[in-house]
Parts: sequence; structure tokens; C-alpha cells
Amino acid sequence: MVSTAKIKSVDFYRKIPRDLTEASLSGAGLSIVAALSMMFLFGMELNNYLTVSTTTSVVVDKSSDAEFLRIDFNMSFPALSCEFASVDVSDVLGTNRLNITKTVRKHSIDKNLRPTGSEFHSGSTATELKHDAEDDEEYGEGSVSLNGHSFDRVTHLYPILVVNFFAPWCYWSNRLKPSWEKAANIMRERYDRESDGRILVAKVDCTEEVDLCRRNHIQGYPSIRIFRKGSDVRDDHGHHDHESYYGDRDTDSLVKMMEDLVAPIKLDSQMITSDNSSTKLETGLKRPAPVTGGCRIEGFVRVKKVPGNLVISARSAAHSFDASQMNMSHVISSFSFGKTITPKVMSDIKILLPHLGRSHDRLNGNSYVTNPRDSTENVTIEHFLQVVKTEVMTRSYKLVEEYEYTAHSSLVHSIHIPVAKFHYEPSPMQVLITENPKSFSHFLTNVCAIIGGVFTVAGILDSILHNTMRMVKKVELGKNF
Repeated sequence: MVSTAKIKSVDFYRKIPRDLTEASLSGAGLSIVAALSMMFLFGMELNNYLTVSTTTSVVVDKSSDAEFLRIDFNMSFPALSCEFASVDVSDVLGTNRLNITKTVRKHSIDKNLRPTGSEFHSGSTATELKHDAEDDEEYGEGSVSLNGHSFDRVTHLYPILVVNFFAPWCYWSNRLKPSWEKAANIMRERYDRESDGRILVAKVDCTEEVDLCRRNHIQGYPSIRIFRKGSDVRDDHGHHDHESYYGDRDTDSLVKMMEDLVAPIKLDSQMITSDNSSTKLETGLKRPAPVTGGCRIEGFVRVKKVPGNLVISARSAAHSFDASQMNMSHVISSFSFGKTITPKVMSDIKILLPHLGRSHDRLNGNSYVTNPRDSTENVTIEHFLQVVKTEVMTRSYKLVEEYEYTAHSSLVHSIHIPVAKFHYEPSPMQVLITENPKSFSHFLTNVCAIIGGVFTVAGILDSILHNTMRMVKKVELGKNF
């Protein structure tokens, strides 16, 4: 059995009896300074351990061909009707998607950008509407021409008022004109305005009655509107709630549409609409028209990661537009690329990288306004966006993907229909930010080094100070060495 004395012989920290030690004022001062130094250096080391450090590098974007880029947007157009507002996407690879509706929502808004109703549904319209054959058959003027004064009067007189808002220069208006007049003559014969009085077929020339057409938010020609007496005439804002007809434009289809409108109205009641005022035509042929002339467009689209365009415009396969009257002014509430990052994740990332996210929504809150009356007709508003992908790899190996972009906007005069165009160009390079992990063992090693180093240096200084003071005392006593 090993004796206790042999075990004590390997003690590296042998103790000096307390009565053989001597305390000094200088030693006490050095001890306090050493303790404060240890605490200060320990705090610095702890702060360094807790501080997040990152490494930033620029690498080639390794996204696959099957990976798409999401674009989220929320924009308000005070002068573009939801009836014709279209979201289109194209790119350099030949992709051309028109009037995207599956992931896009539209809400009618007033000039102050306030919503005026529920979501506006464009519905499905035929790609090619049926018209009467173009021939030289003569036809009489069966519809009644209205102006601002007579329009307000007849809306209070007839249970059903069907109006064709047209422009003489418009190709589609001229295609509709023969069948419209023929249908008006047929309806006048069947439902005489004097003896029957249940329906009136009319027309408005929007090149002459500009204010009347603007009041009814007519932006495409021709526009067929259905007004009902009583429920459709509103006193506020001076406009009418009404419906739009989107069906075929041949004579037979127009007559059938008008017959269906008249059918529920009893002849003996004449100027009073029946209880069934919400007569339903075939699905898709008649829908509520926008009650205001503005539109808020929100939603998202997925695009390929190549240069392309997101275009907001007025589009229709069977209407014409007056480019000089189109105003594409808009206010951008939000516009961003990539998946939506939750506020919590974004706040965590900003703790890691305070500068990150500042260009994630560069266009948010910006307004781009033009006034066609101030010699700024046919103005297209273009935005040039350069998109850079940023990947952040956190210490817990959680990957956060974010897209930032630069934006430059300009107003361009064009001979074509004005649009709002967002030209985006994804960068082939991406920024990779990696959080550097820190070892706890390295932190402990540094703490031990601080304690040992300060203790050793303080001991050396104490020894030098003590020996110096002894030498000074010996000299004062006149002792020789």
C-alpha cells in the first residue's frame, strides 16, 4: 500500500505556512489591480464569444432550371379599370403569359385608393366574339343617341336601359354597329317605347360625350352596359351601379340578351321593375361593371430566373383603347422577389446582419403619377430592377434565402397603349453569407490564459517592486552588500 508521504511528494502546489508569509500594502494594491484586469479581460473575451461573426463570399448562382422566382406585388392604379386590367409576363426565352388571373386579385378603388366593394372577378370571356358577317346590307338607326342630359333622364324612365358606349374610330365599334342597330330595331318593334316602355336600346359617342363616358368609367370601346331603374341609380359620386355584357355581338345574341332582360318585367307594371331584378343571363355573359375607375392589383407570379418583364396594362381581345386617355399612374404598396420572409425570421437575420433586408422592398411606398391633361399623353412608366440572391447559412445550419434589388424608374413616351412595365434582371452571381461557429473549448482556454497570465504578470511585478523597496531601505541604512 502506497504511503501518504509518497503521495504528498508529487504535490505541485506545496503550501507555505501562513506565519512565514508577509502581507504588504504594495501587494494588496497589485492584487486589486490584477483582479480588476481579470474581470475586464474576461468581459472582453465573453463579448467576443457571444458576438456573431460572418464570412461573405460571392459565388455563381447554382439554381436549377426547374427553380422559379416568385414576384409578390400590391399596386394601386387610380385610373385603370379592373374590367380591362391585365397582368402579363414575358422573358428572353420566349415565355409570354397574358392576363394572369389564377394568382392575381383585383379590387375596384376610388381616386383616393379606397376599396369600393368586394373583389372584382373578370370571369372568362371568349377569345373571339361572334359578329354579324360584314356585308352591304342596309339597316336603319334603331338605337337612341344619348347625351349627358338625356342619359340622366332616361335612366329614371325605363326599367331596362341597354347602352352601347362606342368610338367612331374604333374597329370593334364599327363591327358592332350593324348588329346593334338591327337588334335595336327588332326590340323597338316588339317593345314599343310608347306603348310598352320596358326597355330602351341606346348608344353614346364617347368622342363627343367624354364626361358622360368618364363618369361611367368607360375605358374600352365598345362597352355594352345594362342599367336598371331604381336600384342602379345612385346619388353619391354621380355614378351608376350597372352591369357589363361580354357575350357575342351578332344580332341574334344581342336580341336574346335583351329579351332575357325584359322577360321578368310585367307589361302591366310598365315603369316598375319586377321583384326579380337580378335576372341571370348565361354564365359569363353579364357581370357587374366596376363602380369606380381605379383598380388595386395584388398577388404573385412565378417566373424563370432569366431577364424578363412584368407588365400591367389594359387588354382585351374585343375592345379598343384610346392611348391618349390611358393613364398608368400607380402607387406601389409592396413589390418583392422570393418567398415571403416572416417578421420573426427577418428580425433574427437583422441581429446577425443589420444591413440585410434594406433593399428587399426598394419600391415599397413609391408613387408614380402622370396627368394626361398636362401634355403627358401616351406615357409608359418603366422600372428597371436588378435582382441579387442572398443566402444566409446560420450556425444551426438553417438556410435563409432572400432577394434584394436595385430600382431605377423612368417615364417613356410611346405611340402604343401606355403600360406599367417592370423589367427584372436576375444576377448570375449570388451572395453567400455564412455564420462562423465559435468553439466553447477555445473560449475556456482563453479564459484560463487570462487568469494565469494576469496572475503571473502580477507576481513578477510584485517581486520586482518588493526587491526594489528592500534595496532602497538597505541603502538608506548604509548597509553594504
